[in-house]
Amino acid sequence: MSVPDVPPVAELFAEVVGQGPAVATLRAAARHPVHAYLFLGANGSGVRPAARAFAAALLCPSGGCGECDTCRRTLAGTHPDLVMVERTGAALGIDDARRLATLAQRRPFEANRQVLVVADVHLAIRSAPALLKTVEEPPPGTVFVLLCDTVPPELVTIASRCAEVRFPPIASAVIEQWLVGRGLDPERAKVVADGCGGDLDRARLLAEDEGYVARHDLWRSVPSRLTGEGSVAAELGHDLLAAAEVAVAPLRDHHADELARLEVESQSLGEKTVPGRRDVLDRHHREERRWRTDEIRAGLGVLARAYRDRLVHEVASGEADPEEVERCRRATDAITAAASSLERNPNESLMLESLLVRLGSRP
Repeated sequence: MSVPDVPPVAELFAEVVGQGPAVATLRAAARHPVHAYLFLGANGSGVRPAARAFAAALLCPSGGCGECDTCRRTLAGTHPDLVMVERTGAALGIDDARRLATLAQRRPFEANRQVLVVADVHLAIRSAPALLKTVEEPPPGTVFVLLCDTVPPELVTIASRCAEVRFPPIASAVIEQWLVGRGLDPERAKVVADGCGGDLDRARLLAEDEGYVARHDLWRSVPSRLTGEGSVAAELGHDLLAAAEVAVAPLRDHHADELARLEVESQSLGEKTVPGRRDVLDRHHREERRWRTDEIRAGLGVLARAYRDRLVHEVASGEADPEEVERCRRATDAITAAASSLERNPNESLMLESLLVRLGSRP
């Protein structure tokens, strides 16, 4: 079923779920803003809707009433003084940093200031010096909002120039309650919340993904299917990767709908093609690749919980088998290490097969 996600307009931060401390910080900051903010959190934690809501509070003549034309357009992303700066390649490169520097110098069109929201700043390794210069020397009418998954060493100096606002993964119980409140069956909501990794965007799509429960159950079944044989681990790894590929289908459908909408809008304006079509397609490819990786990471989380559940059951039985307890502990450590390795873009097939062989072996 479809999960509606249109909030009451009067509540600026209605789309920011489960991030009370961050919202409180931003409400206070909007009254006396500084020149740059670092929103530290992954996509799906609320950083993007929070950036739009914060921008509305900064641009609104009434400080964020949630009802005026300025607030409505800013929340919709169509106000001319809210600029979303997306990377044009695999990283936020030198050309992106130069474009940002140019945008920072322009005068606001309507409001007393402009807000530049810069996505994926954690990927600005090579362009960090240029980005630092822009953030350090902004004109009085520009406020930067930098969106960053993590702060690598190369970006520590940039981070130190910003007011940091943290957006941790959303608690599973909060997402479950949010889904149920929007009409999702409680049992399915629990499964979706369990596997979305604190990512509300992912929860929205999984709620509409009829194959998700089966994929969730596939990961949960791994401990009982392992025999210690390499051929079994290879076959199971293949099944898990195939399931991850199928999981991208709902996002591909969403992207197809977006492209179709852009084509209709372009035609209505007399354009022969969608302006920046290649950039849109590149962004779709990156998002689909990331979604697939996130699906594997979420699956590893489900697998880790399966072993933790086994460990709890073993200890609670009162007759714990020390060998089984040790096996479960080693399994969760190995799974955590495998999930961390996904950040380094490993060969996923070899990574999974190696992990499953280790999980199937005895201490």
